[in-house]
Amino acid sequence: MTSEREVYIHIQLPGTMQIVPAAVLRVLTLGDGTRLGRFRYGDRYLDRADAVAFDPFKLPLTREVVELTALKGVPGAVRDAAPDAWGRRVIEYRLGRAPEDFEEIDYLLNGPQDGAGCLSFGLNAQPPAPVRAWNQTHQLEQLVAVAQRIEDREPVASELLQHLQPGTSLGGARPKATLEDARALHLAKFPLRGDRANMQRIELATLALAARAGIHTARARIERVGSWDVLLLERFDRLRTQDGYHRFGMVSGLTVLDSGDSHLDRERWSYPLLADALRRWVQRPRADCAELFRRMVFNAAVTNDDDHPRNHALIRTARGWRLSPAYDLVPSPKVSIERRDLALTVGRYGRAGSIYNLISQSQRFGLDEREARAVIGEVIAVVRQWREVYTSSGVSPADCEAMAPAFLPEGFFYEAPPAG
Repeated sequence: MTSEREVYIHIQLPGTMQIVPAAVLRVLTLGDGTRLGRFRYGDRYLDRADAVAFDPFKLPLTREVVELTALKGVPGAVRDAAPDAWGRRVIEYRLGRAPEDFEEIDYLLNGPQDGAGCLSFGLNAQPPAPVRAWNQTHQLEQLVAVAQRIEDREPVASELLQHLQPGTSLGGARPKATLEDARALHLAKFPLRGDRANMQRIELATLALAARAGIHTARARIERVGSWDVLLLERFDRLRTQDGYHRFGMVSGLTVLDSGDSHLDRERWSYPLLADALRRWVQRPRADCAELFRRMVFNAAVTNDDDHPRNHALIRTARGWRLSPAYDLVPSPKVSIERRDLALTVGRYGRAGSIYNLISQSQRFGLDEREARAVIGEVIAVVRQWREVYTSSGVSPADCEAMAPAFLPEGFFYEAPPAG
């Protein structure tokens, strides 16, 4: 028996407030459980002079139907606009349904209008109106309380759930909501009851440390809410204008790598492969590949092993695609001091975040060994200042001690691969 679901995909055109229907995605579930996606751009959209491809390689502007069975039939560039893990939890909670009762299209249709990038979804060709009303900073206390009730699986009034939008595909599984202040839109990241440290302050401090190391990072600040800290990350996929917020296209590292979340896709989770792909995608490949190398070195130096492909992204500006600002940079203290593996392959010797591995394929990033070692030296010099940066960012002495094992582990300094 075969079933079919359909979703219309709308796009906010680059540099405008205009939202138009752009494509239709049909997902068929076949008798053996296989999902077949059929994606096609609309003729009227293709006839527009300002039409842009969601993905210039997998979804180029063509009148042909694109068929795919990977990713449950949903193209990567479309999946990137879907709610994240927290957003899915909010949707399930709001609708009172278990995760197994949802298909990917359900999450697309019930996701927020403020999803990452410039896409939105509906049941017909009528585009949604641009969002005009946003959560404000004075609502933070209420938003934190609602998020904690969901975390504790306690009932929440439906009118309050409307304020806690299901979340973007940025920011991972932590509770969050989109928030506006006088300057921009932000992703407000809330604390978890089970946190053993102030993760909001720690993430703020790590972003500041990365910026000092020469990395282009997302702008961030802390907003105090009662006894809680909330981290506000400025949305880099939005641009405030007199008429409203323009939306930039966005794709995750998963899409750029043509990969999925499953462990079966891990062989493509690779910094060198991502650098290779950047050369096809971005307008300034030399600069972005060098930036990616610096981020890889920094992640190794602070043991950020949550550097999976969803925590890397490209955004499409008026000049073309480019590497997004760095985000979700959080050290991970480890017991072992001999080896620290990142989520992505680093070099010839796998995922080990060590100097010998970092320089082993530096040419893939457009750097010779001398240039690579210079970058490593610059990053190390800055990361040695982590206590100063953490303290000035408001991280407590106790939290500094808790995070200390993450920084510059002994294995990072190995100059040759281990024997065997």
